[in-house]
Amino acid sequence: MDAQRRIVFNMLAMAGLYAVNFLTVMASILIPIDTISGEIESGVMQTIATKPVARWNIVVGKWLGFVVVLAGYLAVMAGGVLAITRIISGFVPPNAAFGVSLMLLEGALFVTISIAAGTRLSTLANGVLGFGLFGLAFIGGWMEQIGTVLGNGTTRNVGIVASLVVPSESLWQLAAYNMQPSIMRDVNLTPFSPASVPSRAMVAWAACYLVVALLIAVRLLRTRDL
Repeated sequence: MDAQRRIVFNMLAMAGLYAVNFLTVMASILIPIDTISGEIESGVMQTIATKPVARWNIVVGKWLGFVVVLAGYLAVMAGGVLAITRIISGFVPPNAAFGVSLMLLEGALFVTISIAAGTRLSTLANGVLGFGLFGLAFIGGWMEQIGTVLGNGTTRNVGIVASLVVPSESLWQLAAYNMQPSIMRDVNLTPFSPASVPSRAMVAWAACYLVVALLIAVRLLRTRDL
């Protein structure tokens, strides 16, 4: 009975964390969406950039600020889910710190993409791009899972390619896998038990992806005529 209760409470906690992950991604796209494009259109950026401040300082400073805000948001939301689960059941999902860290990396990835796109695109186009990439990652992640379950290599490979283009969904799948007891993830007891588990190499890929996107943002703003 104790094992059954742990499975039920873990599944409920994962449902809550799934919602938190979705909200975190939405926030990471929307919060910085207007920070550079809006300031360029309104003329504020011209004022800032004419001061003795390097443009890369503007980009990196904004990025750090938004990531800190996102980390606080995630800490409150995910911490609330874990705290409520602990109070009610006395149970905390395994590897919760690692899982939440992956969720933060996923959010930081979209913050970086949104800032980089904002150096060239309008606010509306930036939002369309951000949500489009999120949709691509989400659909690609499920294609990979479905292809694995059905034994369809083509579908699975298409999903893997989509995950490489935007590795956000893979980060969530890896987080979900690690935040479940072995019996749940090995026999796929819940919708949060991925059939195709991303490797730890995907974390390194996502981190490199973030760094490259940030460097691109710095380059694009540096070469833009304000």
